[in-house]
Amino acid sequence: MALQPMPSDLHFRLSAFVGAWDGEEHVAASAWAKEGRATGEVQAELVLGGFFLEQRYRQRRDGAVSFEARNLIGFDPADQLYKLYPFDTVGFVPPAPASGAWQEDGLVFTRTSPRGRQRTVFTFENEDRYRMGVSFSPVGSDTWQEVVSGVYRRAASPSSNLIQS
Repeated sequence: MALQPMPSDLHFRLSAFVGAWDGEEHVAASAWAKEGRATGEVQAELVLGGFFLEQRYRQRRDGAVSFEARNLIGFDPADQLYKLYPFDTVGFVPPAPASGAWQEDGLVFTRTSPRGRQRTVFTFENEDRYRMGVSFSPVGSDTWQEVVSGVYRRAASPSSNLIQS
């Protein structure tokens, strides 16, 4: 009988995100959105035997869903980095995942695409609150521009009965 691969402690570190989260967000003006306030809902669970974290995100502005995303995050033992595969309602297919690592209490990802560089930072303040920020640097620029930032609070304890959409 073949041995079943087991996730490492580095995989399970992603369990900090598991659960339901509600957030208040600031959306910066960009080619994709106008500046303003929004709320965010995140449902996250470990999937595929604990090797990956799936985040289901929904943003609301003016009472309507304005943006949705699905993130799949895993740890790659080959290069000892976390990988973030983002898919969203803007529709860009990521040519490659963002790569990242824990830096103190934050998980920091960067990704390069034909449009420029994107940085996504998740910083935990405690087990029930984290900050998220996405910034972008267009091709040919060294300046980072905020895209969205938010503070998320645990809305519910981790459960296998997360909202599916």
